[in-house]
Amino acid sequence: MIDNTPHKTKAYIAGVNLNDPNFDYYLAELANLAEAANMEVVGQSRQNLEHVVAGTYFGLGKINEIKDMARGLRAKVLILNDELTPVQIRNLEKMTKLRIIDRTELILEIFSNRARTKQAKLQVQLARLEYELPRLHPSENNLDQQRGGGFANRGAGESKLELNRRTIGKQIAVIKKELKEIAGQEEIKAKRRNQNHIPKVALVGYTNAGKSTTMNGLLAEYTKENGEKQVFVKDMLFATLDTNVRRIELNNNFSFILSDTVGFISKLPHNLIESFKATLQEVKDADLLINVVDASDPNMIQMIRTTQNVLTEIGVKNTPMITAYNKADKSERHYPQIEGSGILYSAIDPESIKLLANLITKRVFANYQQVNLLLPLSAGKPLADLHENAQIIAENYRADGVHITARLAPEKQQQFQNYII
Repeated sequence: MIDNTPHKTKAYIAGVNLNDPNFDYYLAELANLAEAANMEVVGQSRQNLEHVVAGTYFGLGKINEIKDMARGLRAKVLILNDELTPVQIRNLEKMTKLRIIDRTELILEIFSNRARTKQAKLQVQLARLEYELPRLHPSENNLDQQRGGGFANRGAGESKLELNRRTIGKQIAVIKKELKEIAGQEEIKAKRRNQNHIPKVALVGYTNAGKSTTMNGLLAEYTKENGEKQVFVKDMLFATLDTNVRRIELNNNFSFILSDTVGFISKLPHNLIESFKATLQEVKDADLLINVVDASDPNMIQMIRTTQNVLTEIGVKNTPMITAYNKADKSERHYPQIEGSGILYSAIDPESIKLLANLITKRVFANYQQVNLLLPLSAGKPLADLHENAQIIAENYRADGVHITARLAPEKQQQFQNYII
């Protein structure tokens, strides 16, 4: 019987520890990223230094040790825990005779494989070109012609070397123009949503924490579309890079706009964050953030910090937030339950989803006021505005006009002041 299962490339991972208490976490994360890129991690090394070696990242003794260890384990790739300079990469390739992939290139490759929409593909392509630009160099050894592999951003052999800075510069300009056009279209959609004054809630958090599963749980519980609006879910890092936006209609006449955004990870390349800022606009515009955390992961605290760091980098600082500790079904703890200002829940448990929806309702609609209104029967436009932008509780047509009981946001209370009775 022929085994057609594709063989994974054997990879050796390593990094320099500059007295960082989170180093073990970052290295474990690097191993998960390698596996997400369909590679098998066969070993790892570290070197404790005060600072990295300018030309080679590691010291000479450690390089020789890694070379021997990797060779003994039949590794073909050396994956490093930081973004390296072009000189460091070239020197390490010469000295180890291994293909060198730094953390940034690894993440870019994963993003490239996961991108589905035109916008996501352009964003990743832009980040890759900006990463590649300073790394253009004449071929110095035959390793350059073996870079084809799965890592296309530096792997198309001599054809990549033919791309000069001007060519890449033109490509970057074209992509930025296309992204600007797409961003303009998305901005129009966002403005329409903002004009409706419907509260906006954004799911954020570490990749694979369960954001999309949480969105699907809310959609399953509070929509009637038989799964038509469900979003893609898979147990893997960066399963989706696209922002999905849905309207959630709760049973108590409350509704809000919910967005599911790209997941975060430690040391997320700056170029990627810059490229995805338009996609992350939903996060910046949100009235409430739901930070979805994998409560079953021992590195939960570091993951929360990672999310906070990325939010700060994109300019989100004072938005109200609920910390949602997901995957409680993998623990021994009782759930669902409210914990302080957060919640312990399971995104696949209907009771958990209901409790989360109640918590969102309390936080988002805290400033809403229930009022009684009387509108003239001829007031079609204000009536339509109320149906679109208020939470209608009761509506009765009588001879003297339309009697409505509704919950109004502060700005709507002011707008309909003359109709309040």
